[in-house]
Amino acid sequence: MNFGDARLKLRELLGSVDPSELPKLLDWMRNSDELDELLVDNNRVILQSIAADLRARLPVDAMLPSETAAQQKMQMRERPTVHVDGFLYSEEQVDALCEEGAMSREYCLSCGSLRTAPLDFISHSFSVSELQFLFQNVLPDLSGRTVVDVGSRLGAVLYGGYVYSSASRLIGLELSEDFVRLQNDIILKYRLADRVQVLHANVCDQEVLLQSADVLVMNNVFEYFMEPSEQIGAWRFIMQAFRRKGSLLVTVPSLQESLDALQAPLQPGWVEELPVDYSVYLGRDTDPEDLRQIHLYRVI
Repeated sequence: MNFGDARLKLRELLGSVDPSELPKLLDWMRNSDELDELLVDNNRVILQSIAADLRARLPVDAMLPSETAAQQKMQMRERPTVHVDGFLYSEEQVDALCEEGAMSREYCLSCGSLRTAPLDFISHSFSVSELQFLFQNVLPDLSGRTVVDVGSRLGAVLYGGYVYSSASRLIGLELSEDFVRLQNDIILKYRLADRVQVLHANVCDQEVLLQSADVLVMNNVFEYFMEPSEQIGAWRFIMQAFRRKGSLLVTVPSLQESLDALQAPLQPGWVEELPVDYSVYLGRDTDPEDLRQIHLYRVI
C-alpha cells in the first residue's frame, strides 16, 4: 500500500468512528506509546542493542578523560552545558537518569538556593531517530556508494548507515584511539565489517578518500575538538579535496553557521543547499527542531 492509499484508508477509518469517540482516538494517536511501539522496526532494535553495549562501557556523559579540551569549551559557553549523547540516551532514558540522581536537567543559579535554571544539553552523535531520518528521508538510495563520517566517535552514523541504507562502504575517521577501539569492538561483535571500516586518522590526511567519497557526514565535528585556526584549516582542506560533482555533504549545524562562527568564507561555487522535507513522524521522542539542524548540500 502506497502513501496515497494509506492516507485514504485512514480518512475512511476516521470518518467511520462515532463522533463522540473521535476525540479519544485522536488523543490516543497523539500520546499513546502503543502507536510508537507499532513503528519500532528490527533495525531500531539493533541500534538500541548497540547503544546499550556502548553505555555499559562509557561514563554517563560519554566523554573520555582525554577530551579535556572539549569539556573546557563546554564550560566556557554562556549557559552551563553538559554532553548527553543522543545515540546512547533517549528522552525517556534521560528522565530515568534524572530521577535516579545520575543526571540533572537543571543547575543552581546561586549555591544553596532553590533558584534553578535548565541546563543546555549537547550531543556529538545523532539519535536513532535522526539516523533513520538521515538515511531514509534526507539521502537518496546509496547503493554502490561510499559514505565517510568525519569524527565518527562512537560510530553511530556507521551503524545507522549499515541498517538503514544500502551504502557499499561506510568509513569513519576518528582521531581518538580509544574511540577507534570501541567502534572496532562493535563492528566485530555485530558483524558489520563487510561494509563498515574505521580509520584512526585526521581528515586533513585523507585527500584521496575525500576525492572518492559520495557522501561526507559532519555532525558537530570541529567546534569542540579544535582551536579556531585548526578548524579554518580543516574546512579549507575539505573545500579543496571534496570536489567531485554531485557528491553530497551533510552537516550539523549548517555550513553558514559553522563558517560564520569562525569568520571564514564559504568557497564560492563549491556546493548548493538542497531542500529537506522535515515533516516526517518518527515517534514521540523525536524533536522536530533537532531534525531541522540537519542540512544537505551537493557539490556543483
